[in-house]
Amino acid sequence: MKKKLSIGLAVVLLLLVIGLIGAGQYFYSVAISSNSESVDLHGGGESERAVAVSASKEEQEKEEEIRRWTKRQDFEKVDIKSEDDLTLRALYLENEETSNKTVILAHGYKGSNEQMKGITKFYYEQGFNVLKPDARGHGKSEGDYIGYGWHDRLDIEQWVTLLIEEKQAASIYLHGFSMGASTVLMASGQDLPAEVKGIIADSSYTTVKEELSHQLNYLYDLPSFPILDVTSMITKVRAGYSFEEASALKQVGKTEVPIFFIHGAKDELVPTDMAHRLYEAAAGKKTLWIVPGAKHTEGYTVAEEQYKKRLTQFIENVSTN
Repeated sequence: MKKKLSIGLAVVLLLLVIGLIGAGQYFYSVAISSNSESVDLHGGGESERAVAVSASKEEQEKEEEIRRWTKRQDFEKVDIKSEDDLTLRALYLENEETSNKTVILAHGYKGSNEQMKGITKFYYEQGFNVLKPDARGHGKSEGDYIGYGWHDRLDIEQWVTLLIEEKQAASIYLHGFSMGASTVLMASGQDLPAEVKGIIADSSYTTVKEELSHQLNYLYDLPSFPILDVTSMITKVRAGYSFEEASALKQVGKTEVPIFFIHGAKDELVPTDMAHRLYEAAAGKKTLWIVPGAKHTEGYTVAEEQYKKRLTQFIENVSTN
């Protein structure tokens, strides 16, 4: 009887293990593999205010002007080899006025450097050169997995080196949105050169584990343990990083580079509380702006003039210190 019970328990445990591994592989394919289709993440919709603004005739005309301006620009295609031998590609826009100021714009999850047209135009008009990389596993860059900013932080270092050595950049800013925001914050904890003057993080998550736990809970009504832990182990084997180590929260505590945190007050995709925690953890000079009425990465959309004003002030304050 005891032997049969032991065999039964062993079979049940084996089935549980097989089930967990299967679930982990599934969530890896959904969340980490760059070959998967985009999923409708919890909190990813637009706010009513953003919809109203984008629907106005004035905003439509503005968007059309940005598209026309973008088409007129002569973007140079540049690339680097990552530390793990991936070819990563970017678009570089040199300002018509000679400038040693450059901003690196980092896009979000499942995005590409074809986005961020409005902020590209804004920086260009402020006299900046603009570098827009495709993150690994995105756009025209190589890679079969999404790094959520962790391995990408090392790629950012290499882009910075390229700007200094090949483009003579003396004043570099890192500006990221969503996953891109977490990327530049994760890069902040690296040994960045003195040419990096400031970091702007719009809608960053604290850690990959916390953000994926948040999504797992809302999308599937599942607790993070043990599925996320199993997925993290699979990610460590297949992509070379774990969810626990991929932490913007820890990285900002290592840097003295000034950081401007921006977050929507109604962000449900990346909870607004994460911005407060990141701000508290940051070791250097820091600024936090919670944008009223904005959902995820909607700060520039719903409060464009304030966004530009605060961004300009941050850059001026950093450049004069």
